[in-house]
Amino acid sequence: MKQANEIAELKKSMLPFEKTDAKSSIRQLINTLGPLLLLWYAGYASLSISYWLALPILIVASGFVIRTFILFHDCCHGSFFKSKRANDILGTLLGVLTLVPYRQWKNSHAKHHATSGNLDKRGDGDIWILTVEEYAAAPLWKRLAYRFYRNPVVMFGLGPVFVFMLQYRFNAKGARRKERLNTYLTNVLIVSLYAGMIWAIGWEAFVLVQGPIFFVSGLLGIWLFYVQHQFEDSYFENDPDWSYVQAAVEGSSYYKLPRVLQWITGSIGFHHVHHLNPKVPNYNLEKAHLATPPLQRAATLTLSTSLESLRFRLWDEENKTFVGYRKIKRPAVGLHASGTVLKNPAAGK
Repeated sequence: MKQANEIAELKKSMLPFEKTDAKSSIRQLINTLGPLLLLWYAGYASLSISYWLALPILIVASGFVIRTFILFHDCCHGSFFKSKRANDILGTLLGVLTLVPYRQWKNSHAKHHATSGNLDKRGDGDIWILTVEEYAAAPLWKRLAYRFYRNPVVMFGLGPVFVFMLQYRFNAKGARRKERLNTYLTNVLIVSLYAGMIWAIGWEAFVLVQGPIFFVSGLLGIWLFYVQHQFEDSYFENDPDWSYVQAAVEGSSYYKLPRVLQWITGSIGFHHVHHLNPKVPNYNLEKAHLATPPLQRAATLTLSTSLESLRFRLWDEENKTFVGYRKIKRPAVGLHASGTVLKNPAAGK
């Protein structure tokens, strides 16, 4: 796979799966948004009986929000419809349902695809990752901030609120006019939609229904993004040695989920295929995986093995693996007059 001819052949093998099928896309819209609306109403109607009856319904509804996001995600890559205009319009509307501004996320996510696994280009659409050496050399405040950020309670508990309620409501510095206007439009439409729903059913019922859907779908969304790049033998290299194809196939996992969860998540578990060619629509990801033997060698995670990623904190450049804080043997760090970080060779013994 590391050979130039094999890499070229692998990229070429994805071309037949780029084909977008309008019927499949429309079918997905119906079987995603239809159940989401019905489950939302069923959850609301169940409030009059028991909130314990409503909660399981709302948790299932959150799964359909994840599926809605996958359709939004395909629109961002221009792989849901052939028409760019259709993708832009639908993506903006689905962004209202998922609380994500279409153009802002589209641009940020494109940078993620272009730099995933590149240690010299971290920061755009990525989860914060430090290497072992960077962590050891960091001042105390930065190490504490990093530990706070990477704490599972913070990442998956506070993360959904911060990201979807706050971060996505504002434009990034230097955003272009179209992106800024799209964020404003998304915010206005969200406020209008929520205000209308509160007017119709009351704020208490709205919070009881929308609250669990928002939190569970946000948590699961962050988890999916986290786990598909944070596995033990992932791929990270400095820019001179970085390869887009290797980053896609070796730095993105195959998250092997039960069939029902694979369907709910729009087959995004075939993340290595998606990163190799983002133009492949979600309903062709599994087909591409099965038809391409080299892709079947990708790191495979299951529901149980994926939980191990919660203990991974830092990237060990020397051993090419994720490690936890307990595995760190912090070197004595000093600075040469030139500003170069020096390590005590005896510290690692």
